[in-house]
Amino acid sequence: MRLSLIACAVLSCTLLTHCTEAPVANNPTAAVAEKVAETQINAEAVYQQATAELFQARPLSATAYSLSEQQVGKPFANLMEFYHSSGENTLRSQMQAAVTALQTIPTDATPQQIENQQVMANIFGFYAGAPGVTQGYIDMWMGHSPFIINQINGPVIDMAGALVNSHAIKNAADANNYLTRLQQFAPALKAVGDKFTTDVKSDWVPPRVLLEKAIKILDSYGQADATTHPLYKDFATKVAALTDVPQTERDAWLAQANTLVSQQIAPAFMQLKQQVTDALPHGKLDAGIWAQPGGDAFYAYSVKQLGDTDLTPDQIHQIGLDEVKRITADMDKILKANGYSEGSVGDRMAALNEEPRFLYADSDAGRAELLADLNGYIAEMDKRIGEQFATRPPYSVEVRRIPVEIQDSAAGGQYTSPAIDGSKPGIYWINLADMKANAKFDLKTLTYHEANPGHHWQIALNLAQEQLPLLRRIAPYNAYAEGWGLYAEQVGYEMGMYKTDPFGDLGRLKAELFRSVRLVVDTGMHAKHWSREQAIQYMASTTGTASSDVISEIERYMAWPGQALGYKLGMLKILELREFARKELGEQFDIKAFHDLVLLGGAVPMSVLDSKVKNWVSQQKSAVPSTK
Repeated sequence: MRLSLIACAVLSCTLLTHCTEAPVANNPTAAVAEKVAETQINAEAVYQQATAELFQARPLSATAYSLSEQQVGKPFANLMEFYHSSGENTLRSQMQAAVTALQTIPTDATPQQIENQQVMANIFGFYAGAPGVTQGYIDMWMGHSPFIINQINGPVIDMAGALVNSHAIKNAADANNYLTRLQQFAPALKAVGDKFTTDVKSDWVPPRVLLEKAIKILDSYGQADATTHPLYKDFATKVAALTDVPQTERDAWLAQANTLVSQQIAPAFMQLKQQVTDALPHGKLDAGIWAQPGGDAFYAYSVKQLGDTDLTPDQIHQIGLDEVKRITADMDKILKANGYSEGSVGDRMAALNEEPRFLYADSDAGRAELLADLNGYIAEMDKRIGEQFATRPPYSVEVRRIPVEIQDSAAGGQYTSPAIDGSKPGIYWINLADMKANAKFDLKTLTYHEANPGHHWQIALNLAQEQLPLLRRIAPYNAYAEGWGLYAEQVGYEMGMYKTDPFGDLGRLKAELFRSVRLVVDTGMHAKHWSREQAIQYMASTTGTASSDVISEIERYMAWPGQALGYKLGMLKILELREFARKELGEQFDIKAFHDLVLLGGAVPMSVLDSKVKNWVSQQKSAVPSTK
């Protein structure tokens, strides 16, 4: 029935277009305007229907974005997500049907409507996944993620995180919705197990080392003492704030939550742990996706989607090697200027990382000092950000620690989006598991990447564009978003934020080097058959990064083939377009206008951004009379 609505939209477009043929001779302008309006109505119908289908399959994400029941098409505040094979296949078919519908509808509309239709078709294609690959699942952020269970993402981690971070409890109805979701949690985990088993039977099994680390996470969530379980503790904390609800009612809720967590949810995690343990002997010993059936084709798809490029893995690998060489030379100059001349750049960076002056204490006080410094960098940038940017986002950003339960396999820093209605801020997460992995000279750059003017600035501005279709406001284009994050680090340098901070600048170059190394190791493992150990050794020796960070990074690339390519490739494309605009416009070039152009149209494929910038340059040149 859902698919038939899209089909009706296409059919309606055909019929309405045909009906406008008679008046064309009498009033061509009116007929064209009517045709454009009808076409857009039907494109909008496809957007709305397919978006509703997507969020009906992902109600926890709908909660995270604070969507309305109207946007989702049904009540969802008490629903969980079920990742069984049939459900995933249905979702992917629905998304592909939307692509087909939008390709059928004519696009002779306004430039904005044409762009919307082009980008929305691309987004739905992203959620349709790799053609012919039924394994894995559809992730709201990364699209077709290959492994339903792994050490860094997936329903096992993300469902619990969504409840803790996004399900607010402001009244009794919210509390009961939370409890209803807890009632569904064990069946949702069973669905994950069924999908995992289906994939394993097709010989699609994650690398063994990833499964070993996933088992630790499952074991952590599988402890039967509800009072220490993250889900119960979160529910209890939120319920305690409902002081207008009688204590007897709150106690009854807590008793119910305790029973659900201890007798249903924890055992379901342990059952899933057993399934993964049973599959462990079949886990791949090779690091790359090539070792999976059809893995080479899946990597080609991932390079295209997440790297957003037509370059081959060999070409990307060489770009990475060239950038490593250039950046290493720049780092060498700074190191020598500050008295560090012995050994390779990687060796010297590793030695710097051991110096007490660059480390925070491994204590509560040291962690508090680190968090205070991050907030200080945000405040410092906020005072000067108007030099480069004309438009400010309306959403705030907060710094928070990555939860202890997942910190051992999480990235060093990451960002999650605000809710559209502003009820939840953007969150800059920092991993405080290994304090030696958070050298002081690294954190200014990390903050510019994750907060302002990086991910928060870009994503929050994107959310604020109410004239765009909903999915365009939250579009997860990897090369655009991660490329912007890395570009934001460069902007901080160009603003002079490191002028009196040579070690901070060294940290900036180290971060850029890290992203260039990613081009080498991602293509190395997934296309050139490098081993995990070979990738770890290359990254560690080249960057001098703490071993805990290197290991978790390499294993992250094993779980997410192609994702690590977006940072450097996206940054290089944005810099290329900026240089093109600056060269073409000369004194007319306005960096604030350029940044508005890139940011206010929302996240887009790089091909669309290329066209937008070049069209903008042409418009700017034609708007100013020649002085010749």
